[in-house]
Amino acid sequence: MKKVITLCFFVFAMFLGNQSVVAQNTKLTDKIEINTRASEQTEALRKYIKFDDNQRDEVYEALREYHQVTFSVNKQTTIEEGVVEKIETQLESKMKSILTEEQFLRYKNFPQG
Repeated sequence: MKKVITLCFFVFAMFLGNQSVVAQNTKLTDKIEINTRASEQTEALRKYIKFDDNQRDEVYEALREYHQVTFSVNKQTTIEEGVVEKIETQLESKMKSILTEEQFLRYKNFPQG
């Protein structure tokens, strides 16, 4: 009987450990997806706008934060009114502070898609 109880306890512990690993794996996958999107968009913008390495790093960080926030907002079941516009405005103001005037105009004309 002790062996059966020990076996059941062991299986239960393995089940709990497995759930924790799956949850962490999902978070890691989400983080990789966010970073990939930000990286791809930064590279596309770099080719279109032609900015330097320092600007590239700052643009990547701004886009990574933007994608992270939009990802978490999209996971919510109810989205408050004006949240998406606020996020877009924050990204635009960060981009305006990073880029020169001419580069920012090119950014505004960048085909989103």
